[in-house]
Amino acid sequence: MSESEVRRTVEAVWRLEAGRVVAGIAAIVRDVGQAEELAQDALVAALESWPREGVPANPGAWLTTVGKRRAIDAVRRRQTGERVVAALGRDLDEQVTPDFDAALEDRIEDDLLRLIFVACHPVLSPIARAALTLRLVGGLTTGEIARAFLTTESTVGQRITRAKATLAAARVPFEVPGPAERAERLGSVLEVVYLIFNEGYAATAGDDWMRPTLVQEALRLARQLQGLMPDEPEVHGLAALLEIQASRVHARTGPDGEPILLNDQDRTRWDQLLIRRGLAALDRARSPGTGTVGGAPDQPGPYTIQAEVAACHARARTPGETDWARIATLYAELARLVPSPVVELNRAVAVAQADGPAAGLEIARALADEPALAQYHLLPSVLGDLLAKLGRQGEARREFERAASLAGNARERALLLDRAAACGS
Repeated sequence: MSESEVRRTVEAVWRLEAGRVVAGIAAIVRDVGQAEELAQDALVAALESWPREGVPANPGAWLTTVGKRRAIDAVRRRQTGERVVAALGRDLDEQVTPDFDAALEDRIEDDLLRLIFVACHPVLSPIARAALTLRLVGGLTTGEIARAFLTTESTVGQRITRAKATLAAARVPFEVPGPAERAERLGSVLEVVYLIFNEGYAATAGDDWMRPTLVQEALRLARQLQGLMPDEPEVHGLAALLEIQASRVHARTGPDGEPILLNDQDRTRWDQLLIRRGLAALDRARSPGTGTVGGAPDQPGPYTIQAEVAACHARARTPGETDWARIATLYAELARLVPSPVVELNRAVAVAQADGPAAGLEIARALADEPALAQYHLLPSVLGDLLAKLGRQGEARREFERAASLAGNARERALLLDRAAACGS
């Protein structure tokens, strides 16, 4: 294998195993910043060793082993002679020679779950949580994260550095929170994964409507959480929502990258495998015997309700078969659970489809004075759509133009201006 092939192999392994490697090291040093540095040292060692000695049979275990050995050396330097450190060293030496498979301890999945909860700690801002999670758990480089969020490497680097310093200053323990904290902390974890997905699915800025890297990373994180927390219904609810939404990715843009709205999409291009995965996850979210964090089967949480909405669209072979009355009911249920003007705006769209544009317009108009929606381009976009359906073209054009002025994404702005032009002068 050539050096370039080895490098590509190392990069691929790192993308898959970074979270577990960092988590295993952090379990020893109890500091995610130091754990990441030691994991990077292991990565450098692989780049030096594998071209000479060949790629090991279990490359993830190799990286974990090297990283843990360096972690133990670091702990020994810090706490020389402590009996617990010596025991850690003996245990590790017994496990990793000669069988690298044994290096992946039974606890590694627990360590990964701890790492996710630390990276998504509420003491950090949502964007800092997202960047740190993509870095530590997803294995993305600073440059990849910067490109995904359309910012500079230095900005992302500073966010990650500050996030690690904040966690250290707050003395955030490397552990899964107890039952009393679990609901809030799990909510933070799910929020980060959803934020990453949404920024990939409908980019808030830039020239492209979607950023597939973020969509795929969010799906990977959601699937990991399903394996790590199989008894939490909202974990499956979020996974169901993301799988079904992601099934439409290839139908959401035209040949030149222009956006294609839901009712105009070629549904034969929807990914049926992702839809089946999503519906299966939704069944797990609603099945009896799951936990109660974020909702229970008889009272589904917000992600499960949104997954139900997505499932209504996925089951409809044509736009005309969509059960809009059911969707309107689901949004009303979601509004009771998590009151939000954005949820109410979605309900307005569903009501308009189920009961006519005038009924939807009445709900949407009532949101005009909501401070949270003052700069939200989708409010005037919805108003424009409903006014156009009612034949009030002049008012519709003005709303579409206002929506375009607020839109940060170039593709979406162009779509809104086209809709304004279609309303006439």
